[in-house]
Amino acid sequence: MEEHTVARADTSPERLMEDLRTFGANYAEFTRRFAAWLGLHSTDAAALAEILYAEDKGAPLSPARLSERIGLSSGATTALLNRLEKAGHVVRRREHTDRRIVTLRSSPEVRPQAIKFFGSYSERLAAEISRFPPEQLRQFQEFVTHLSGTMNSLLAHEYHALEPGDRPGTQQDAEKAAPSRRGRS
Repeated sequence: MEEHTVARADTSPERLMEDLRTFGANYAEFTRRFAAWLGLHSTDAAALAEILYAEDKGAPLSPARLSERIGLSSGATTALLNRLEKAGHVVRRREHTDRRIVTLRSSPEVRPQAIKFFGSYSERLAAEISRFPPEQLRQFQEFVTHLSGTMNSLLAHEYHALEPGDRPGTQQDAEKAAPSRRGRS
């Protein structure tokens, strides 16, 4: 088994940000390779991974929620779901009493493929995480939760209505986000 060593001398915020960026890039690369392995476009595979993950958590996605998760318009998400459904990877179901609500499920054929592909990934990451004491994991989880909250806030506010050439967080962006405030005294 590979042994990973961390340079304890460099605990700078810059080093931490670089390590988080590298982890994110590696996660994206796993998704890209999953796509190639299944013969899918990377966006389709990312959507399929989101559907599988949501099912594993016991909270299956609707098309609207998937659209938010992968950053596509509702029309583009519909086209993506049509491709995944035609390929036999996804099933749309009406499971709620409100029959207008659609639930996305992975097909029985794709789940074993996903388990085969991500099995060693999941096992190795779980083994790595288990090396740390519960208190340290709690602190790390809190840290990551705060980082995610900050990123969500930035995306929802400072970066929400950006046009090419705009600078995030400027008054110009705040005015675009709230056009009804213009002209009020």
